[in-house]
Amino acid sequence: MNRDGRPRAPGFAVPPRIGARHAPQVSFEFFPPGTEEMEAALWSTIERLAPLGPRFVSVTYGAGGATRDRTHATVTRIERDTELRAAAHLTCVAASRAEVDAVALRYWNAGIRHVVALRGDPPKDTGRYTPHPGGYAFASDLVEGLKRVADFEITVAAYPEVHPEARDEAADLDNLKRKLDAGATRAITQYFFDVETYLRYLERVRAAGIDVPVVPGILPVTNFAQVKRFSAMCGARVPGWMADLFDGLDEDPETRKLVAASIAAEQCRVLQANGVDEFHFYTLNRANLTYAIARILGLRPASGDAAAEPDPAG
Repeated sequence: MNRDGRPRAPGFAVPPRIGARHAPQVSFEFFPPGTEEMEAALWSTIERLAPLGPRFVSVTYGAGGATRDRTHATVTRIERDTELRAAAHLTCVAASRAEVDAVALRYWNAGIRHVVALRGDPPKDTGRYTPHPGGYAFASDLVEGLKRVADFEITVAAYPEVHPEARDEAADLDNLKRKLDAGATRAITQYFFDVETYLRYLERVRAAGIDVPVVPGILPVTNFAQVKRFSAMCGARVPGWMADLFDGLDEDPETRKLVAASIAAEQCRVLQANGVDEFHFYTLNRANLTYAIARILGLRPASGDAAAEPDPAG
């Protein structure tokens, strides 16, 4: 039985004790800063997390590609000024193929070799996604186009609970296959909260003959109300047990952060017990919370620096 009394899905291992497994590989996702204050916070986050030796760090676009220039500036600065391997998000939205290809070529010339290729969300208040008349229609088209520009390493998105616009599970898996056949070599999932959701999805992916890494995307939740609203739009289920844990904490941000760290660490530990050895963290540009979770999973600064231990509430 699970701790909440629900039957545990057959074949899924119980989590080990803390420290019982080797530390996993990790990657971190940031969003580009919109103000000087946000920029300072971002670079503080990067400096805090860099010693953990992530496989790569990625920088997002806003809806409709609205932050394209800021994304480019952030990615190229990471590549230039740090030892981290930077990956840039690129989308199909609101740009012609020539414009997207030009952005990609700028990245290649700046030394960026890794792209996270996404269809992208439509600009706000425009409703359902509509391809640009002269652009890449879908992520699979974008992947194919990027491969024509240069030999990028390409990561794409995967959806354990099915993309909200997909007809069904089979169609969603077919779309993932198209992206991989076009040249992608890794997928990162939309965030999820029930571990069984990811594990069952991975079983379907492998049964479909897909053998690339499908890295679970982990979102530490500190603003439960906000995540619940966003999840309703993107198709991620928020389980009742999670609502119970955050109940009554609207005016208690410090406890919310501690709860967030506990939930995310438990997710990762159960996944580790079931053979998962890599995680992608949606950091929301918050350093200490992600750092604390990484510590629980066994990661330590690669340089051996004796940095002060983080407060999980950060």
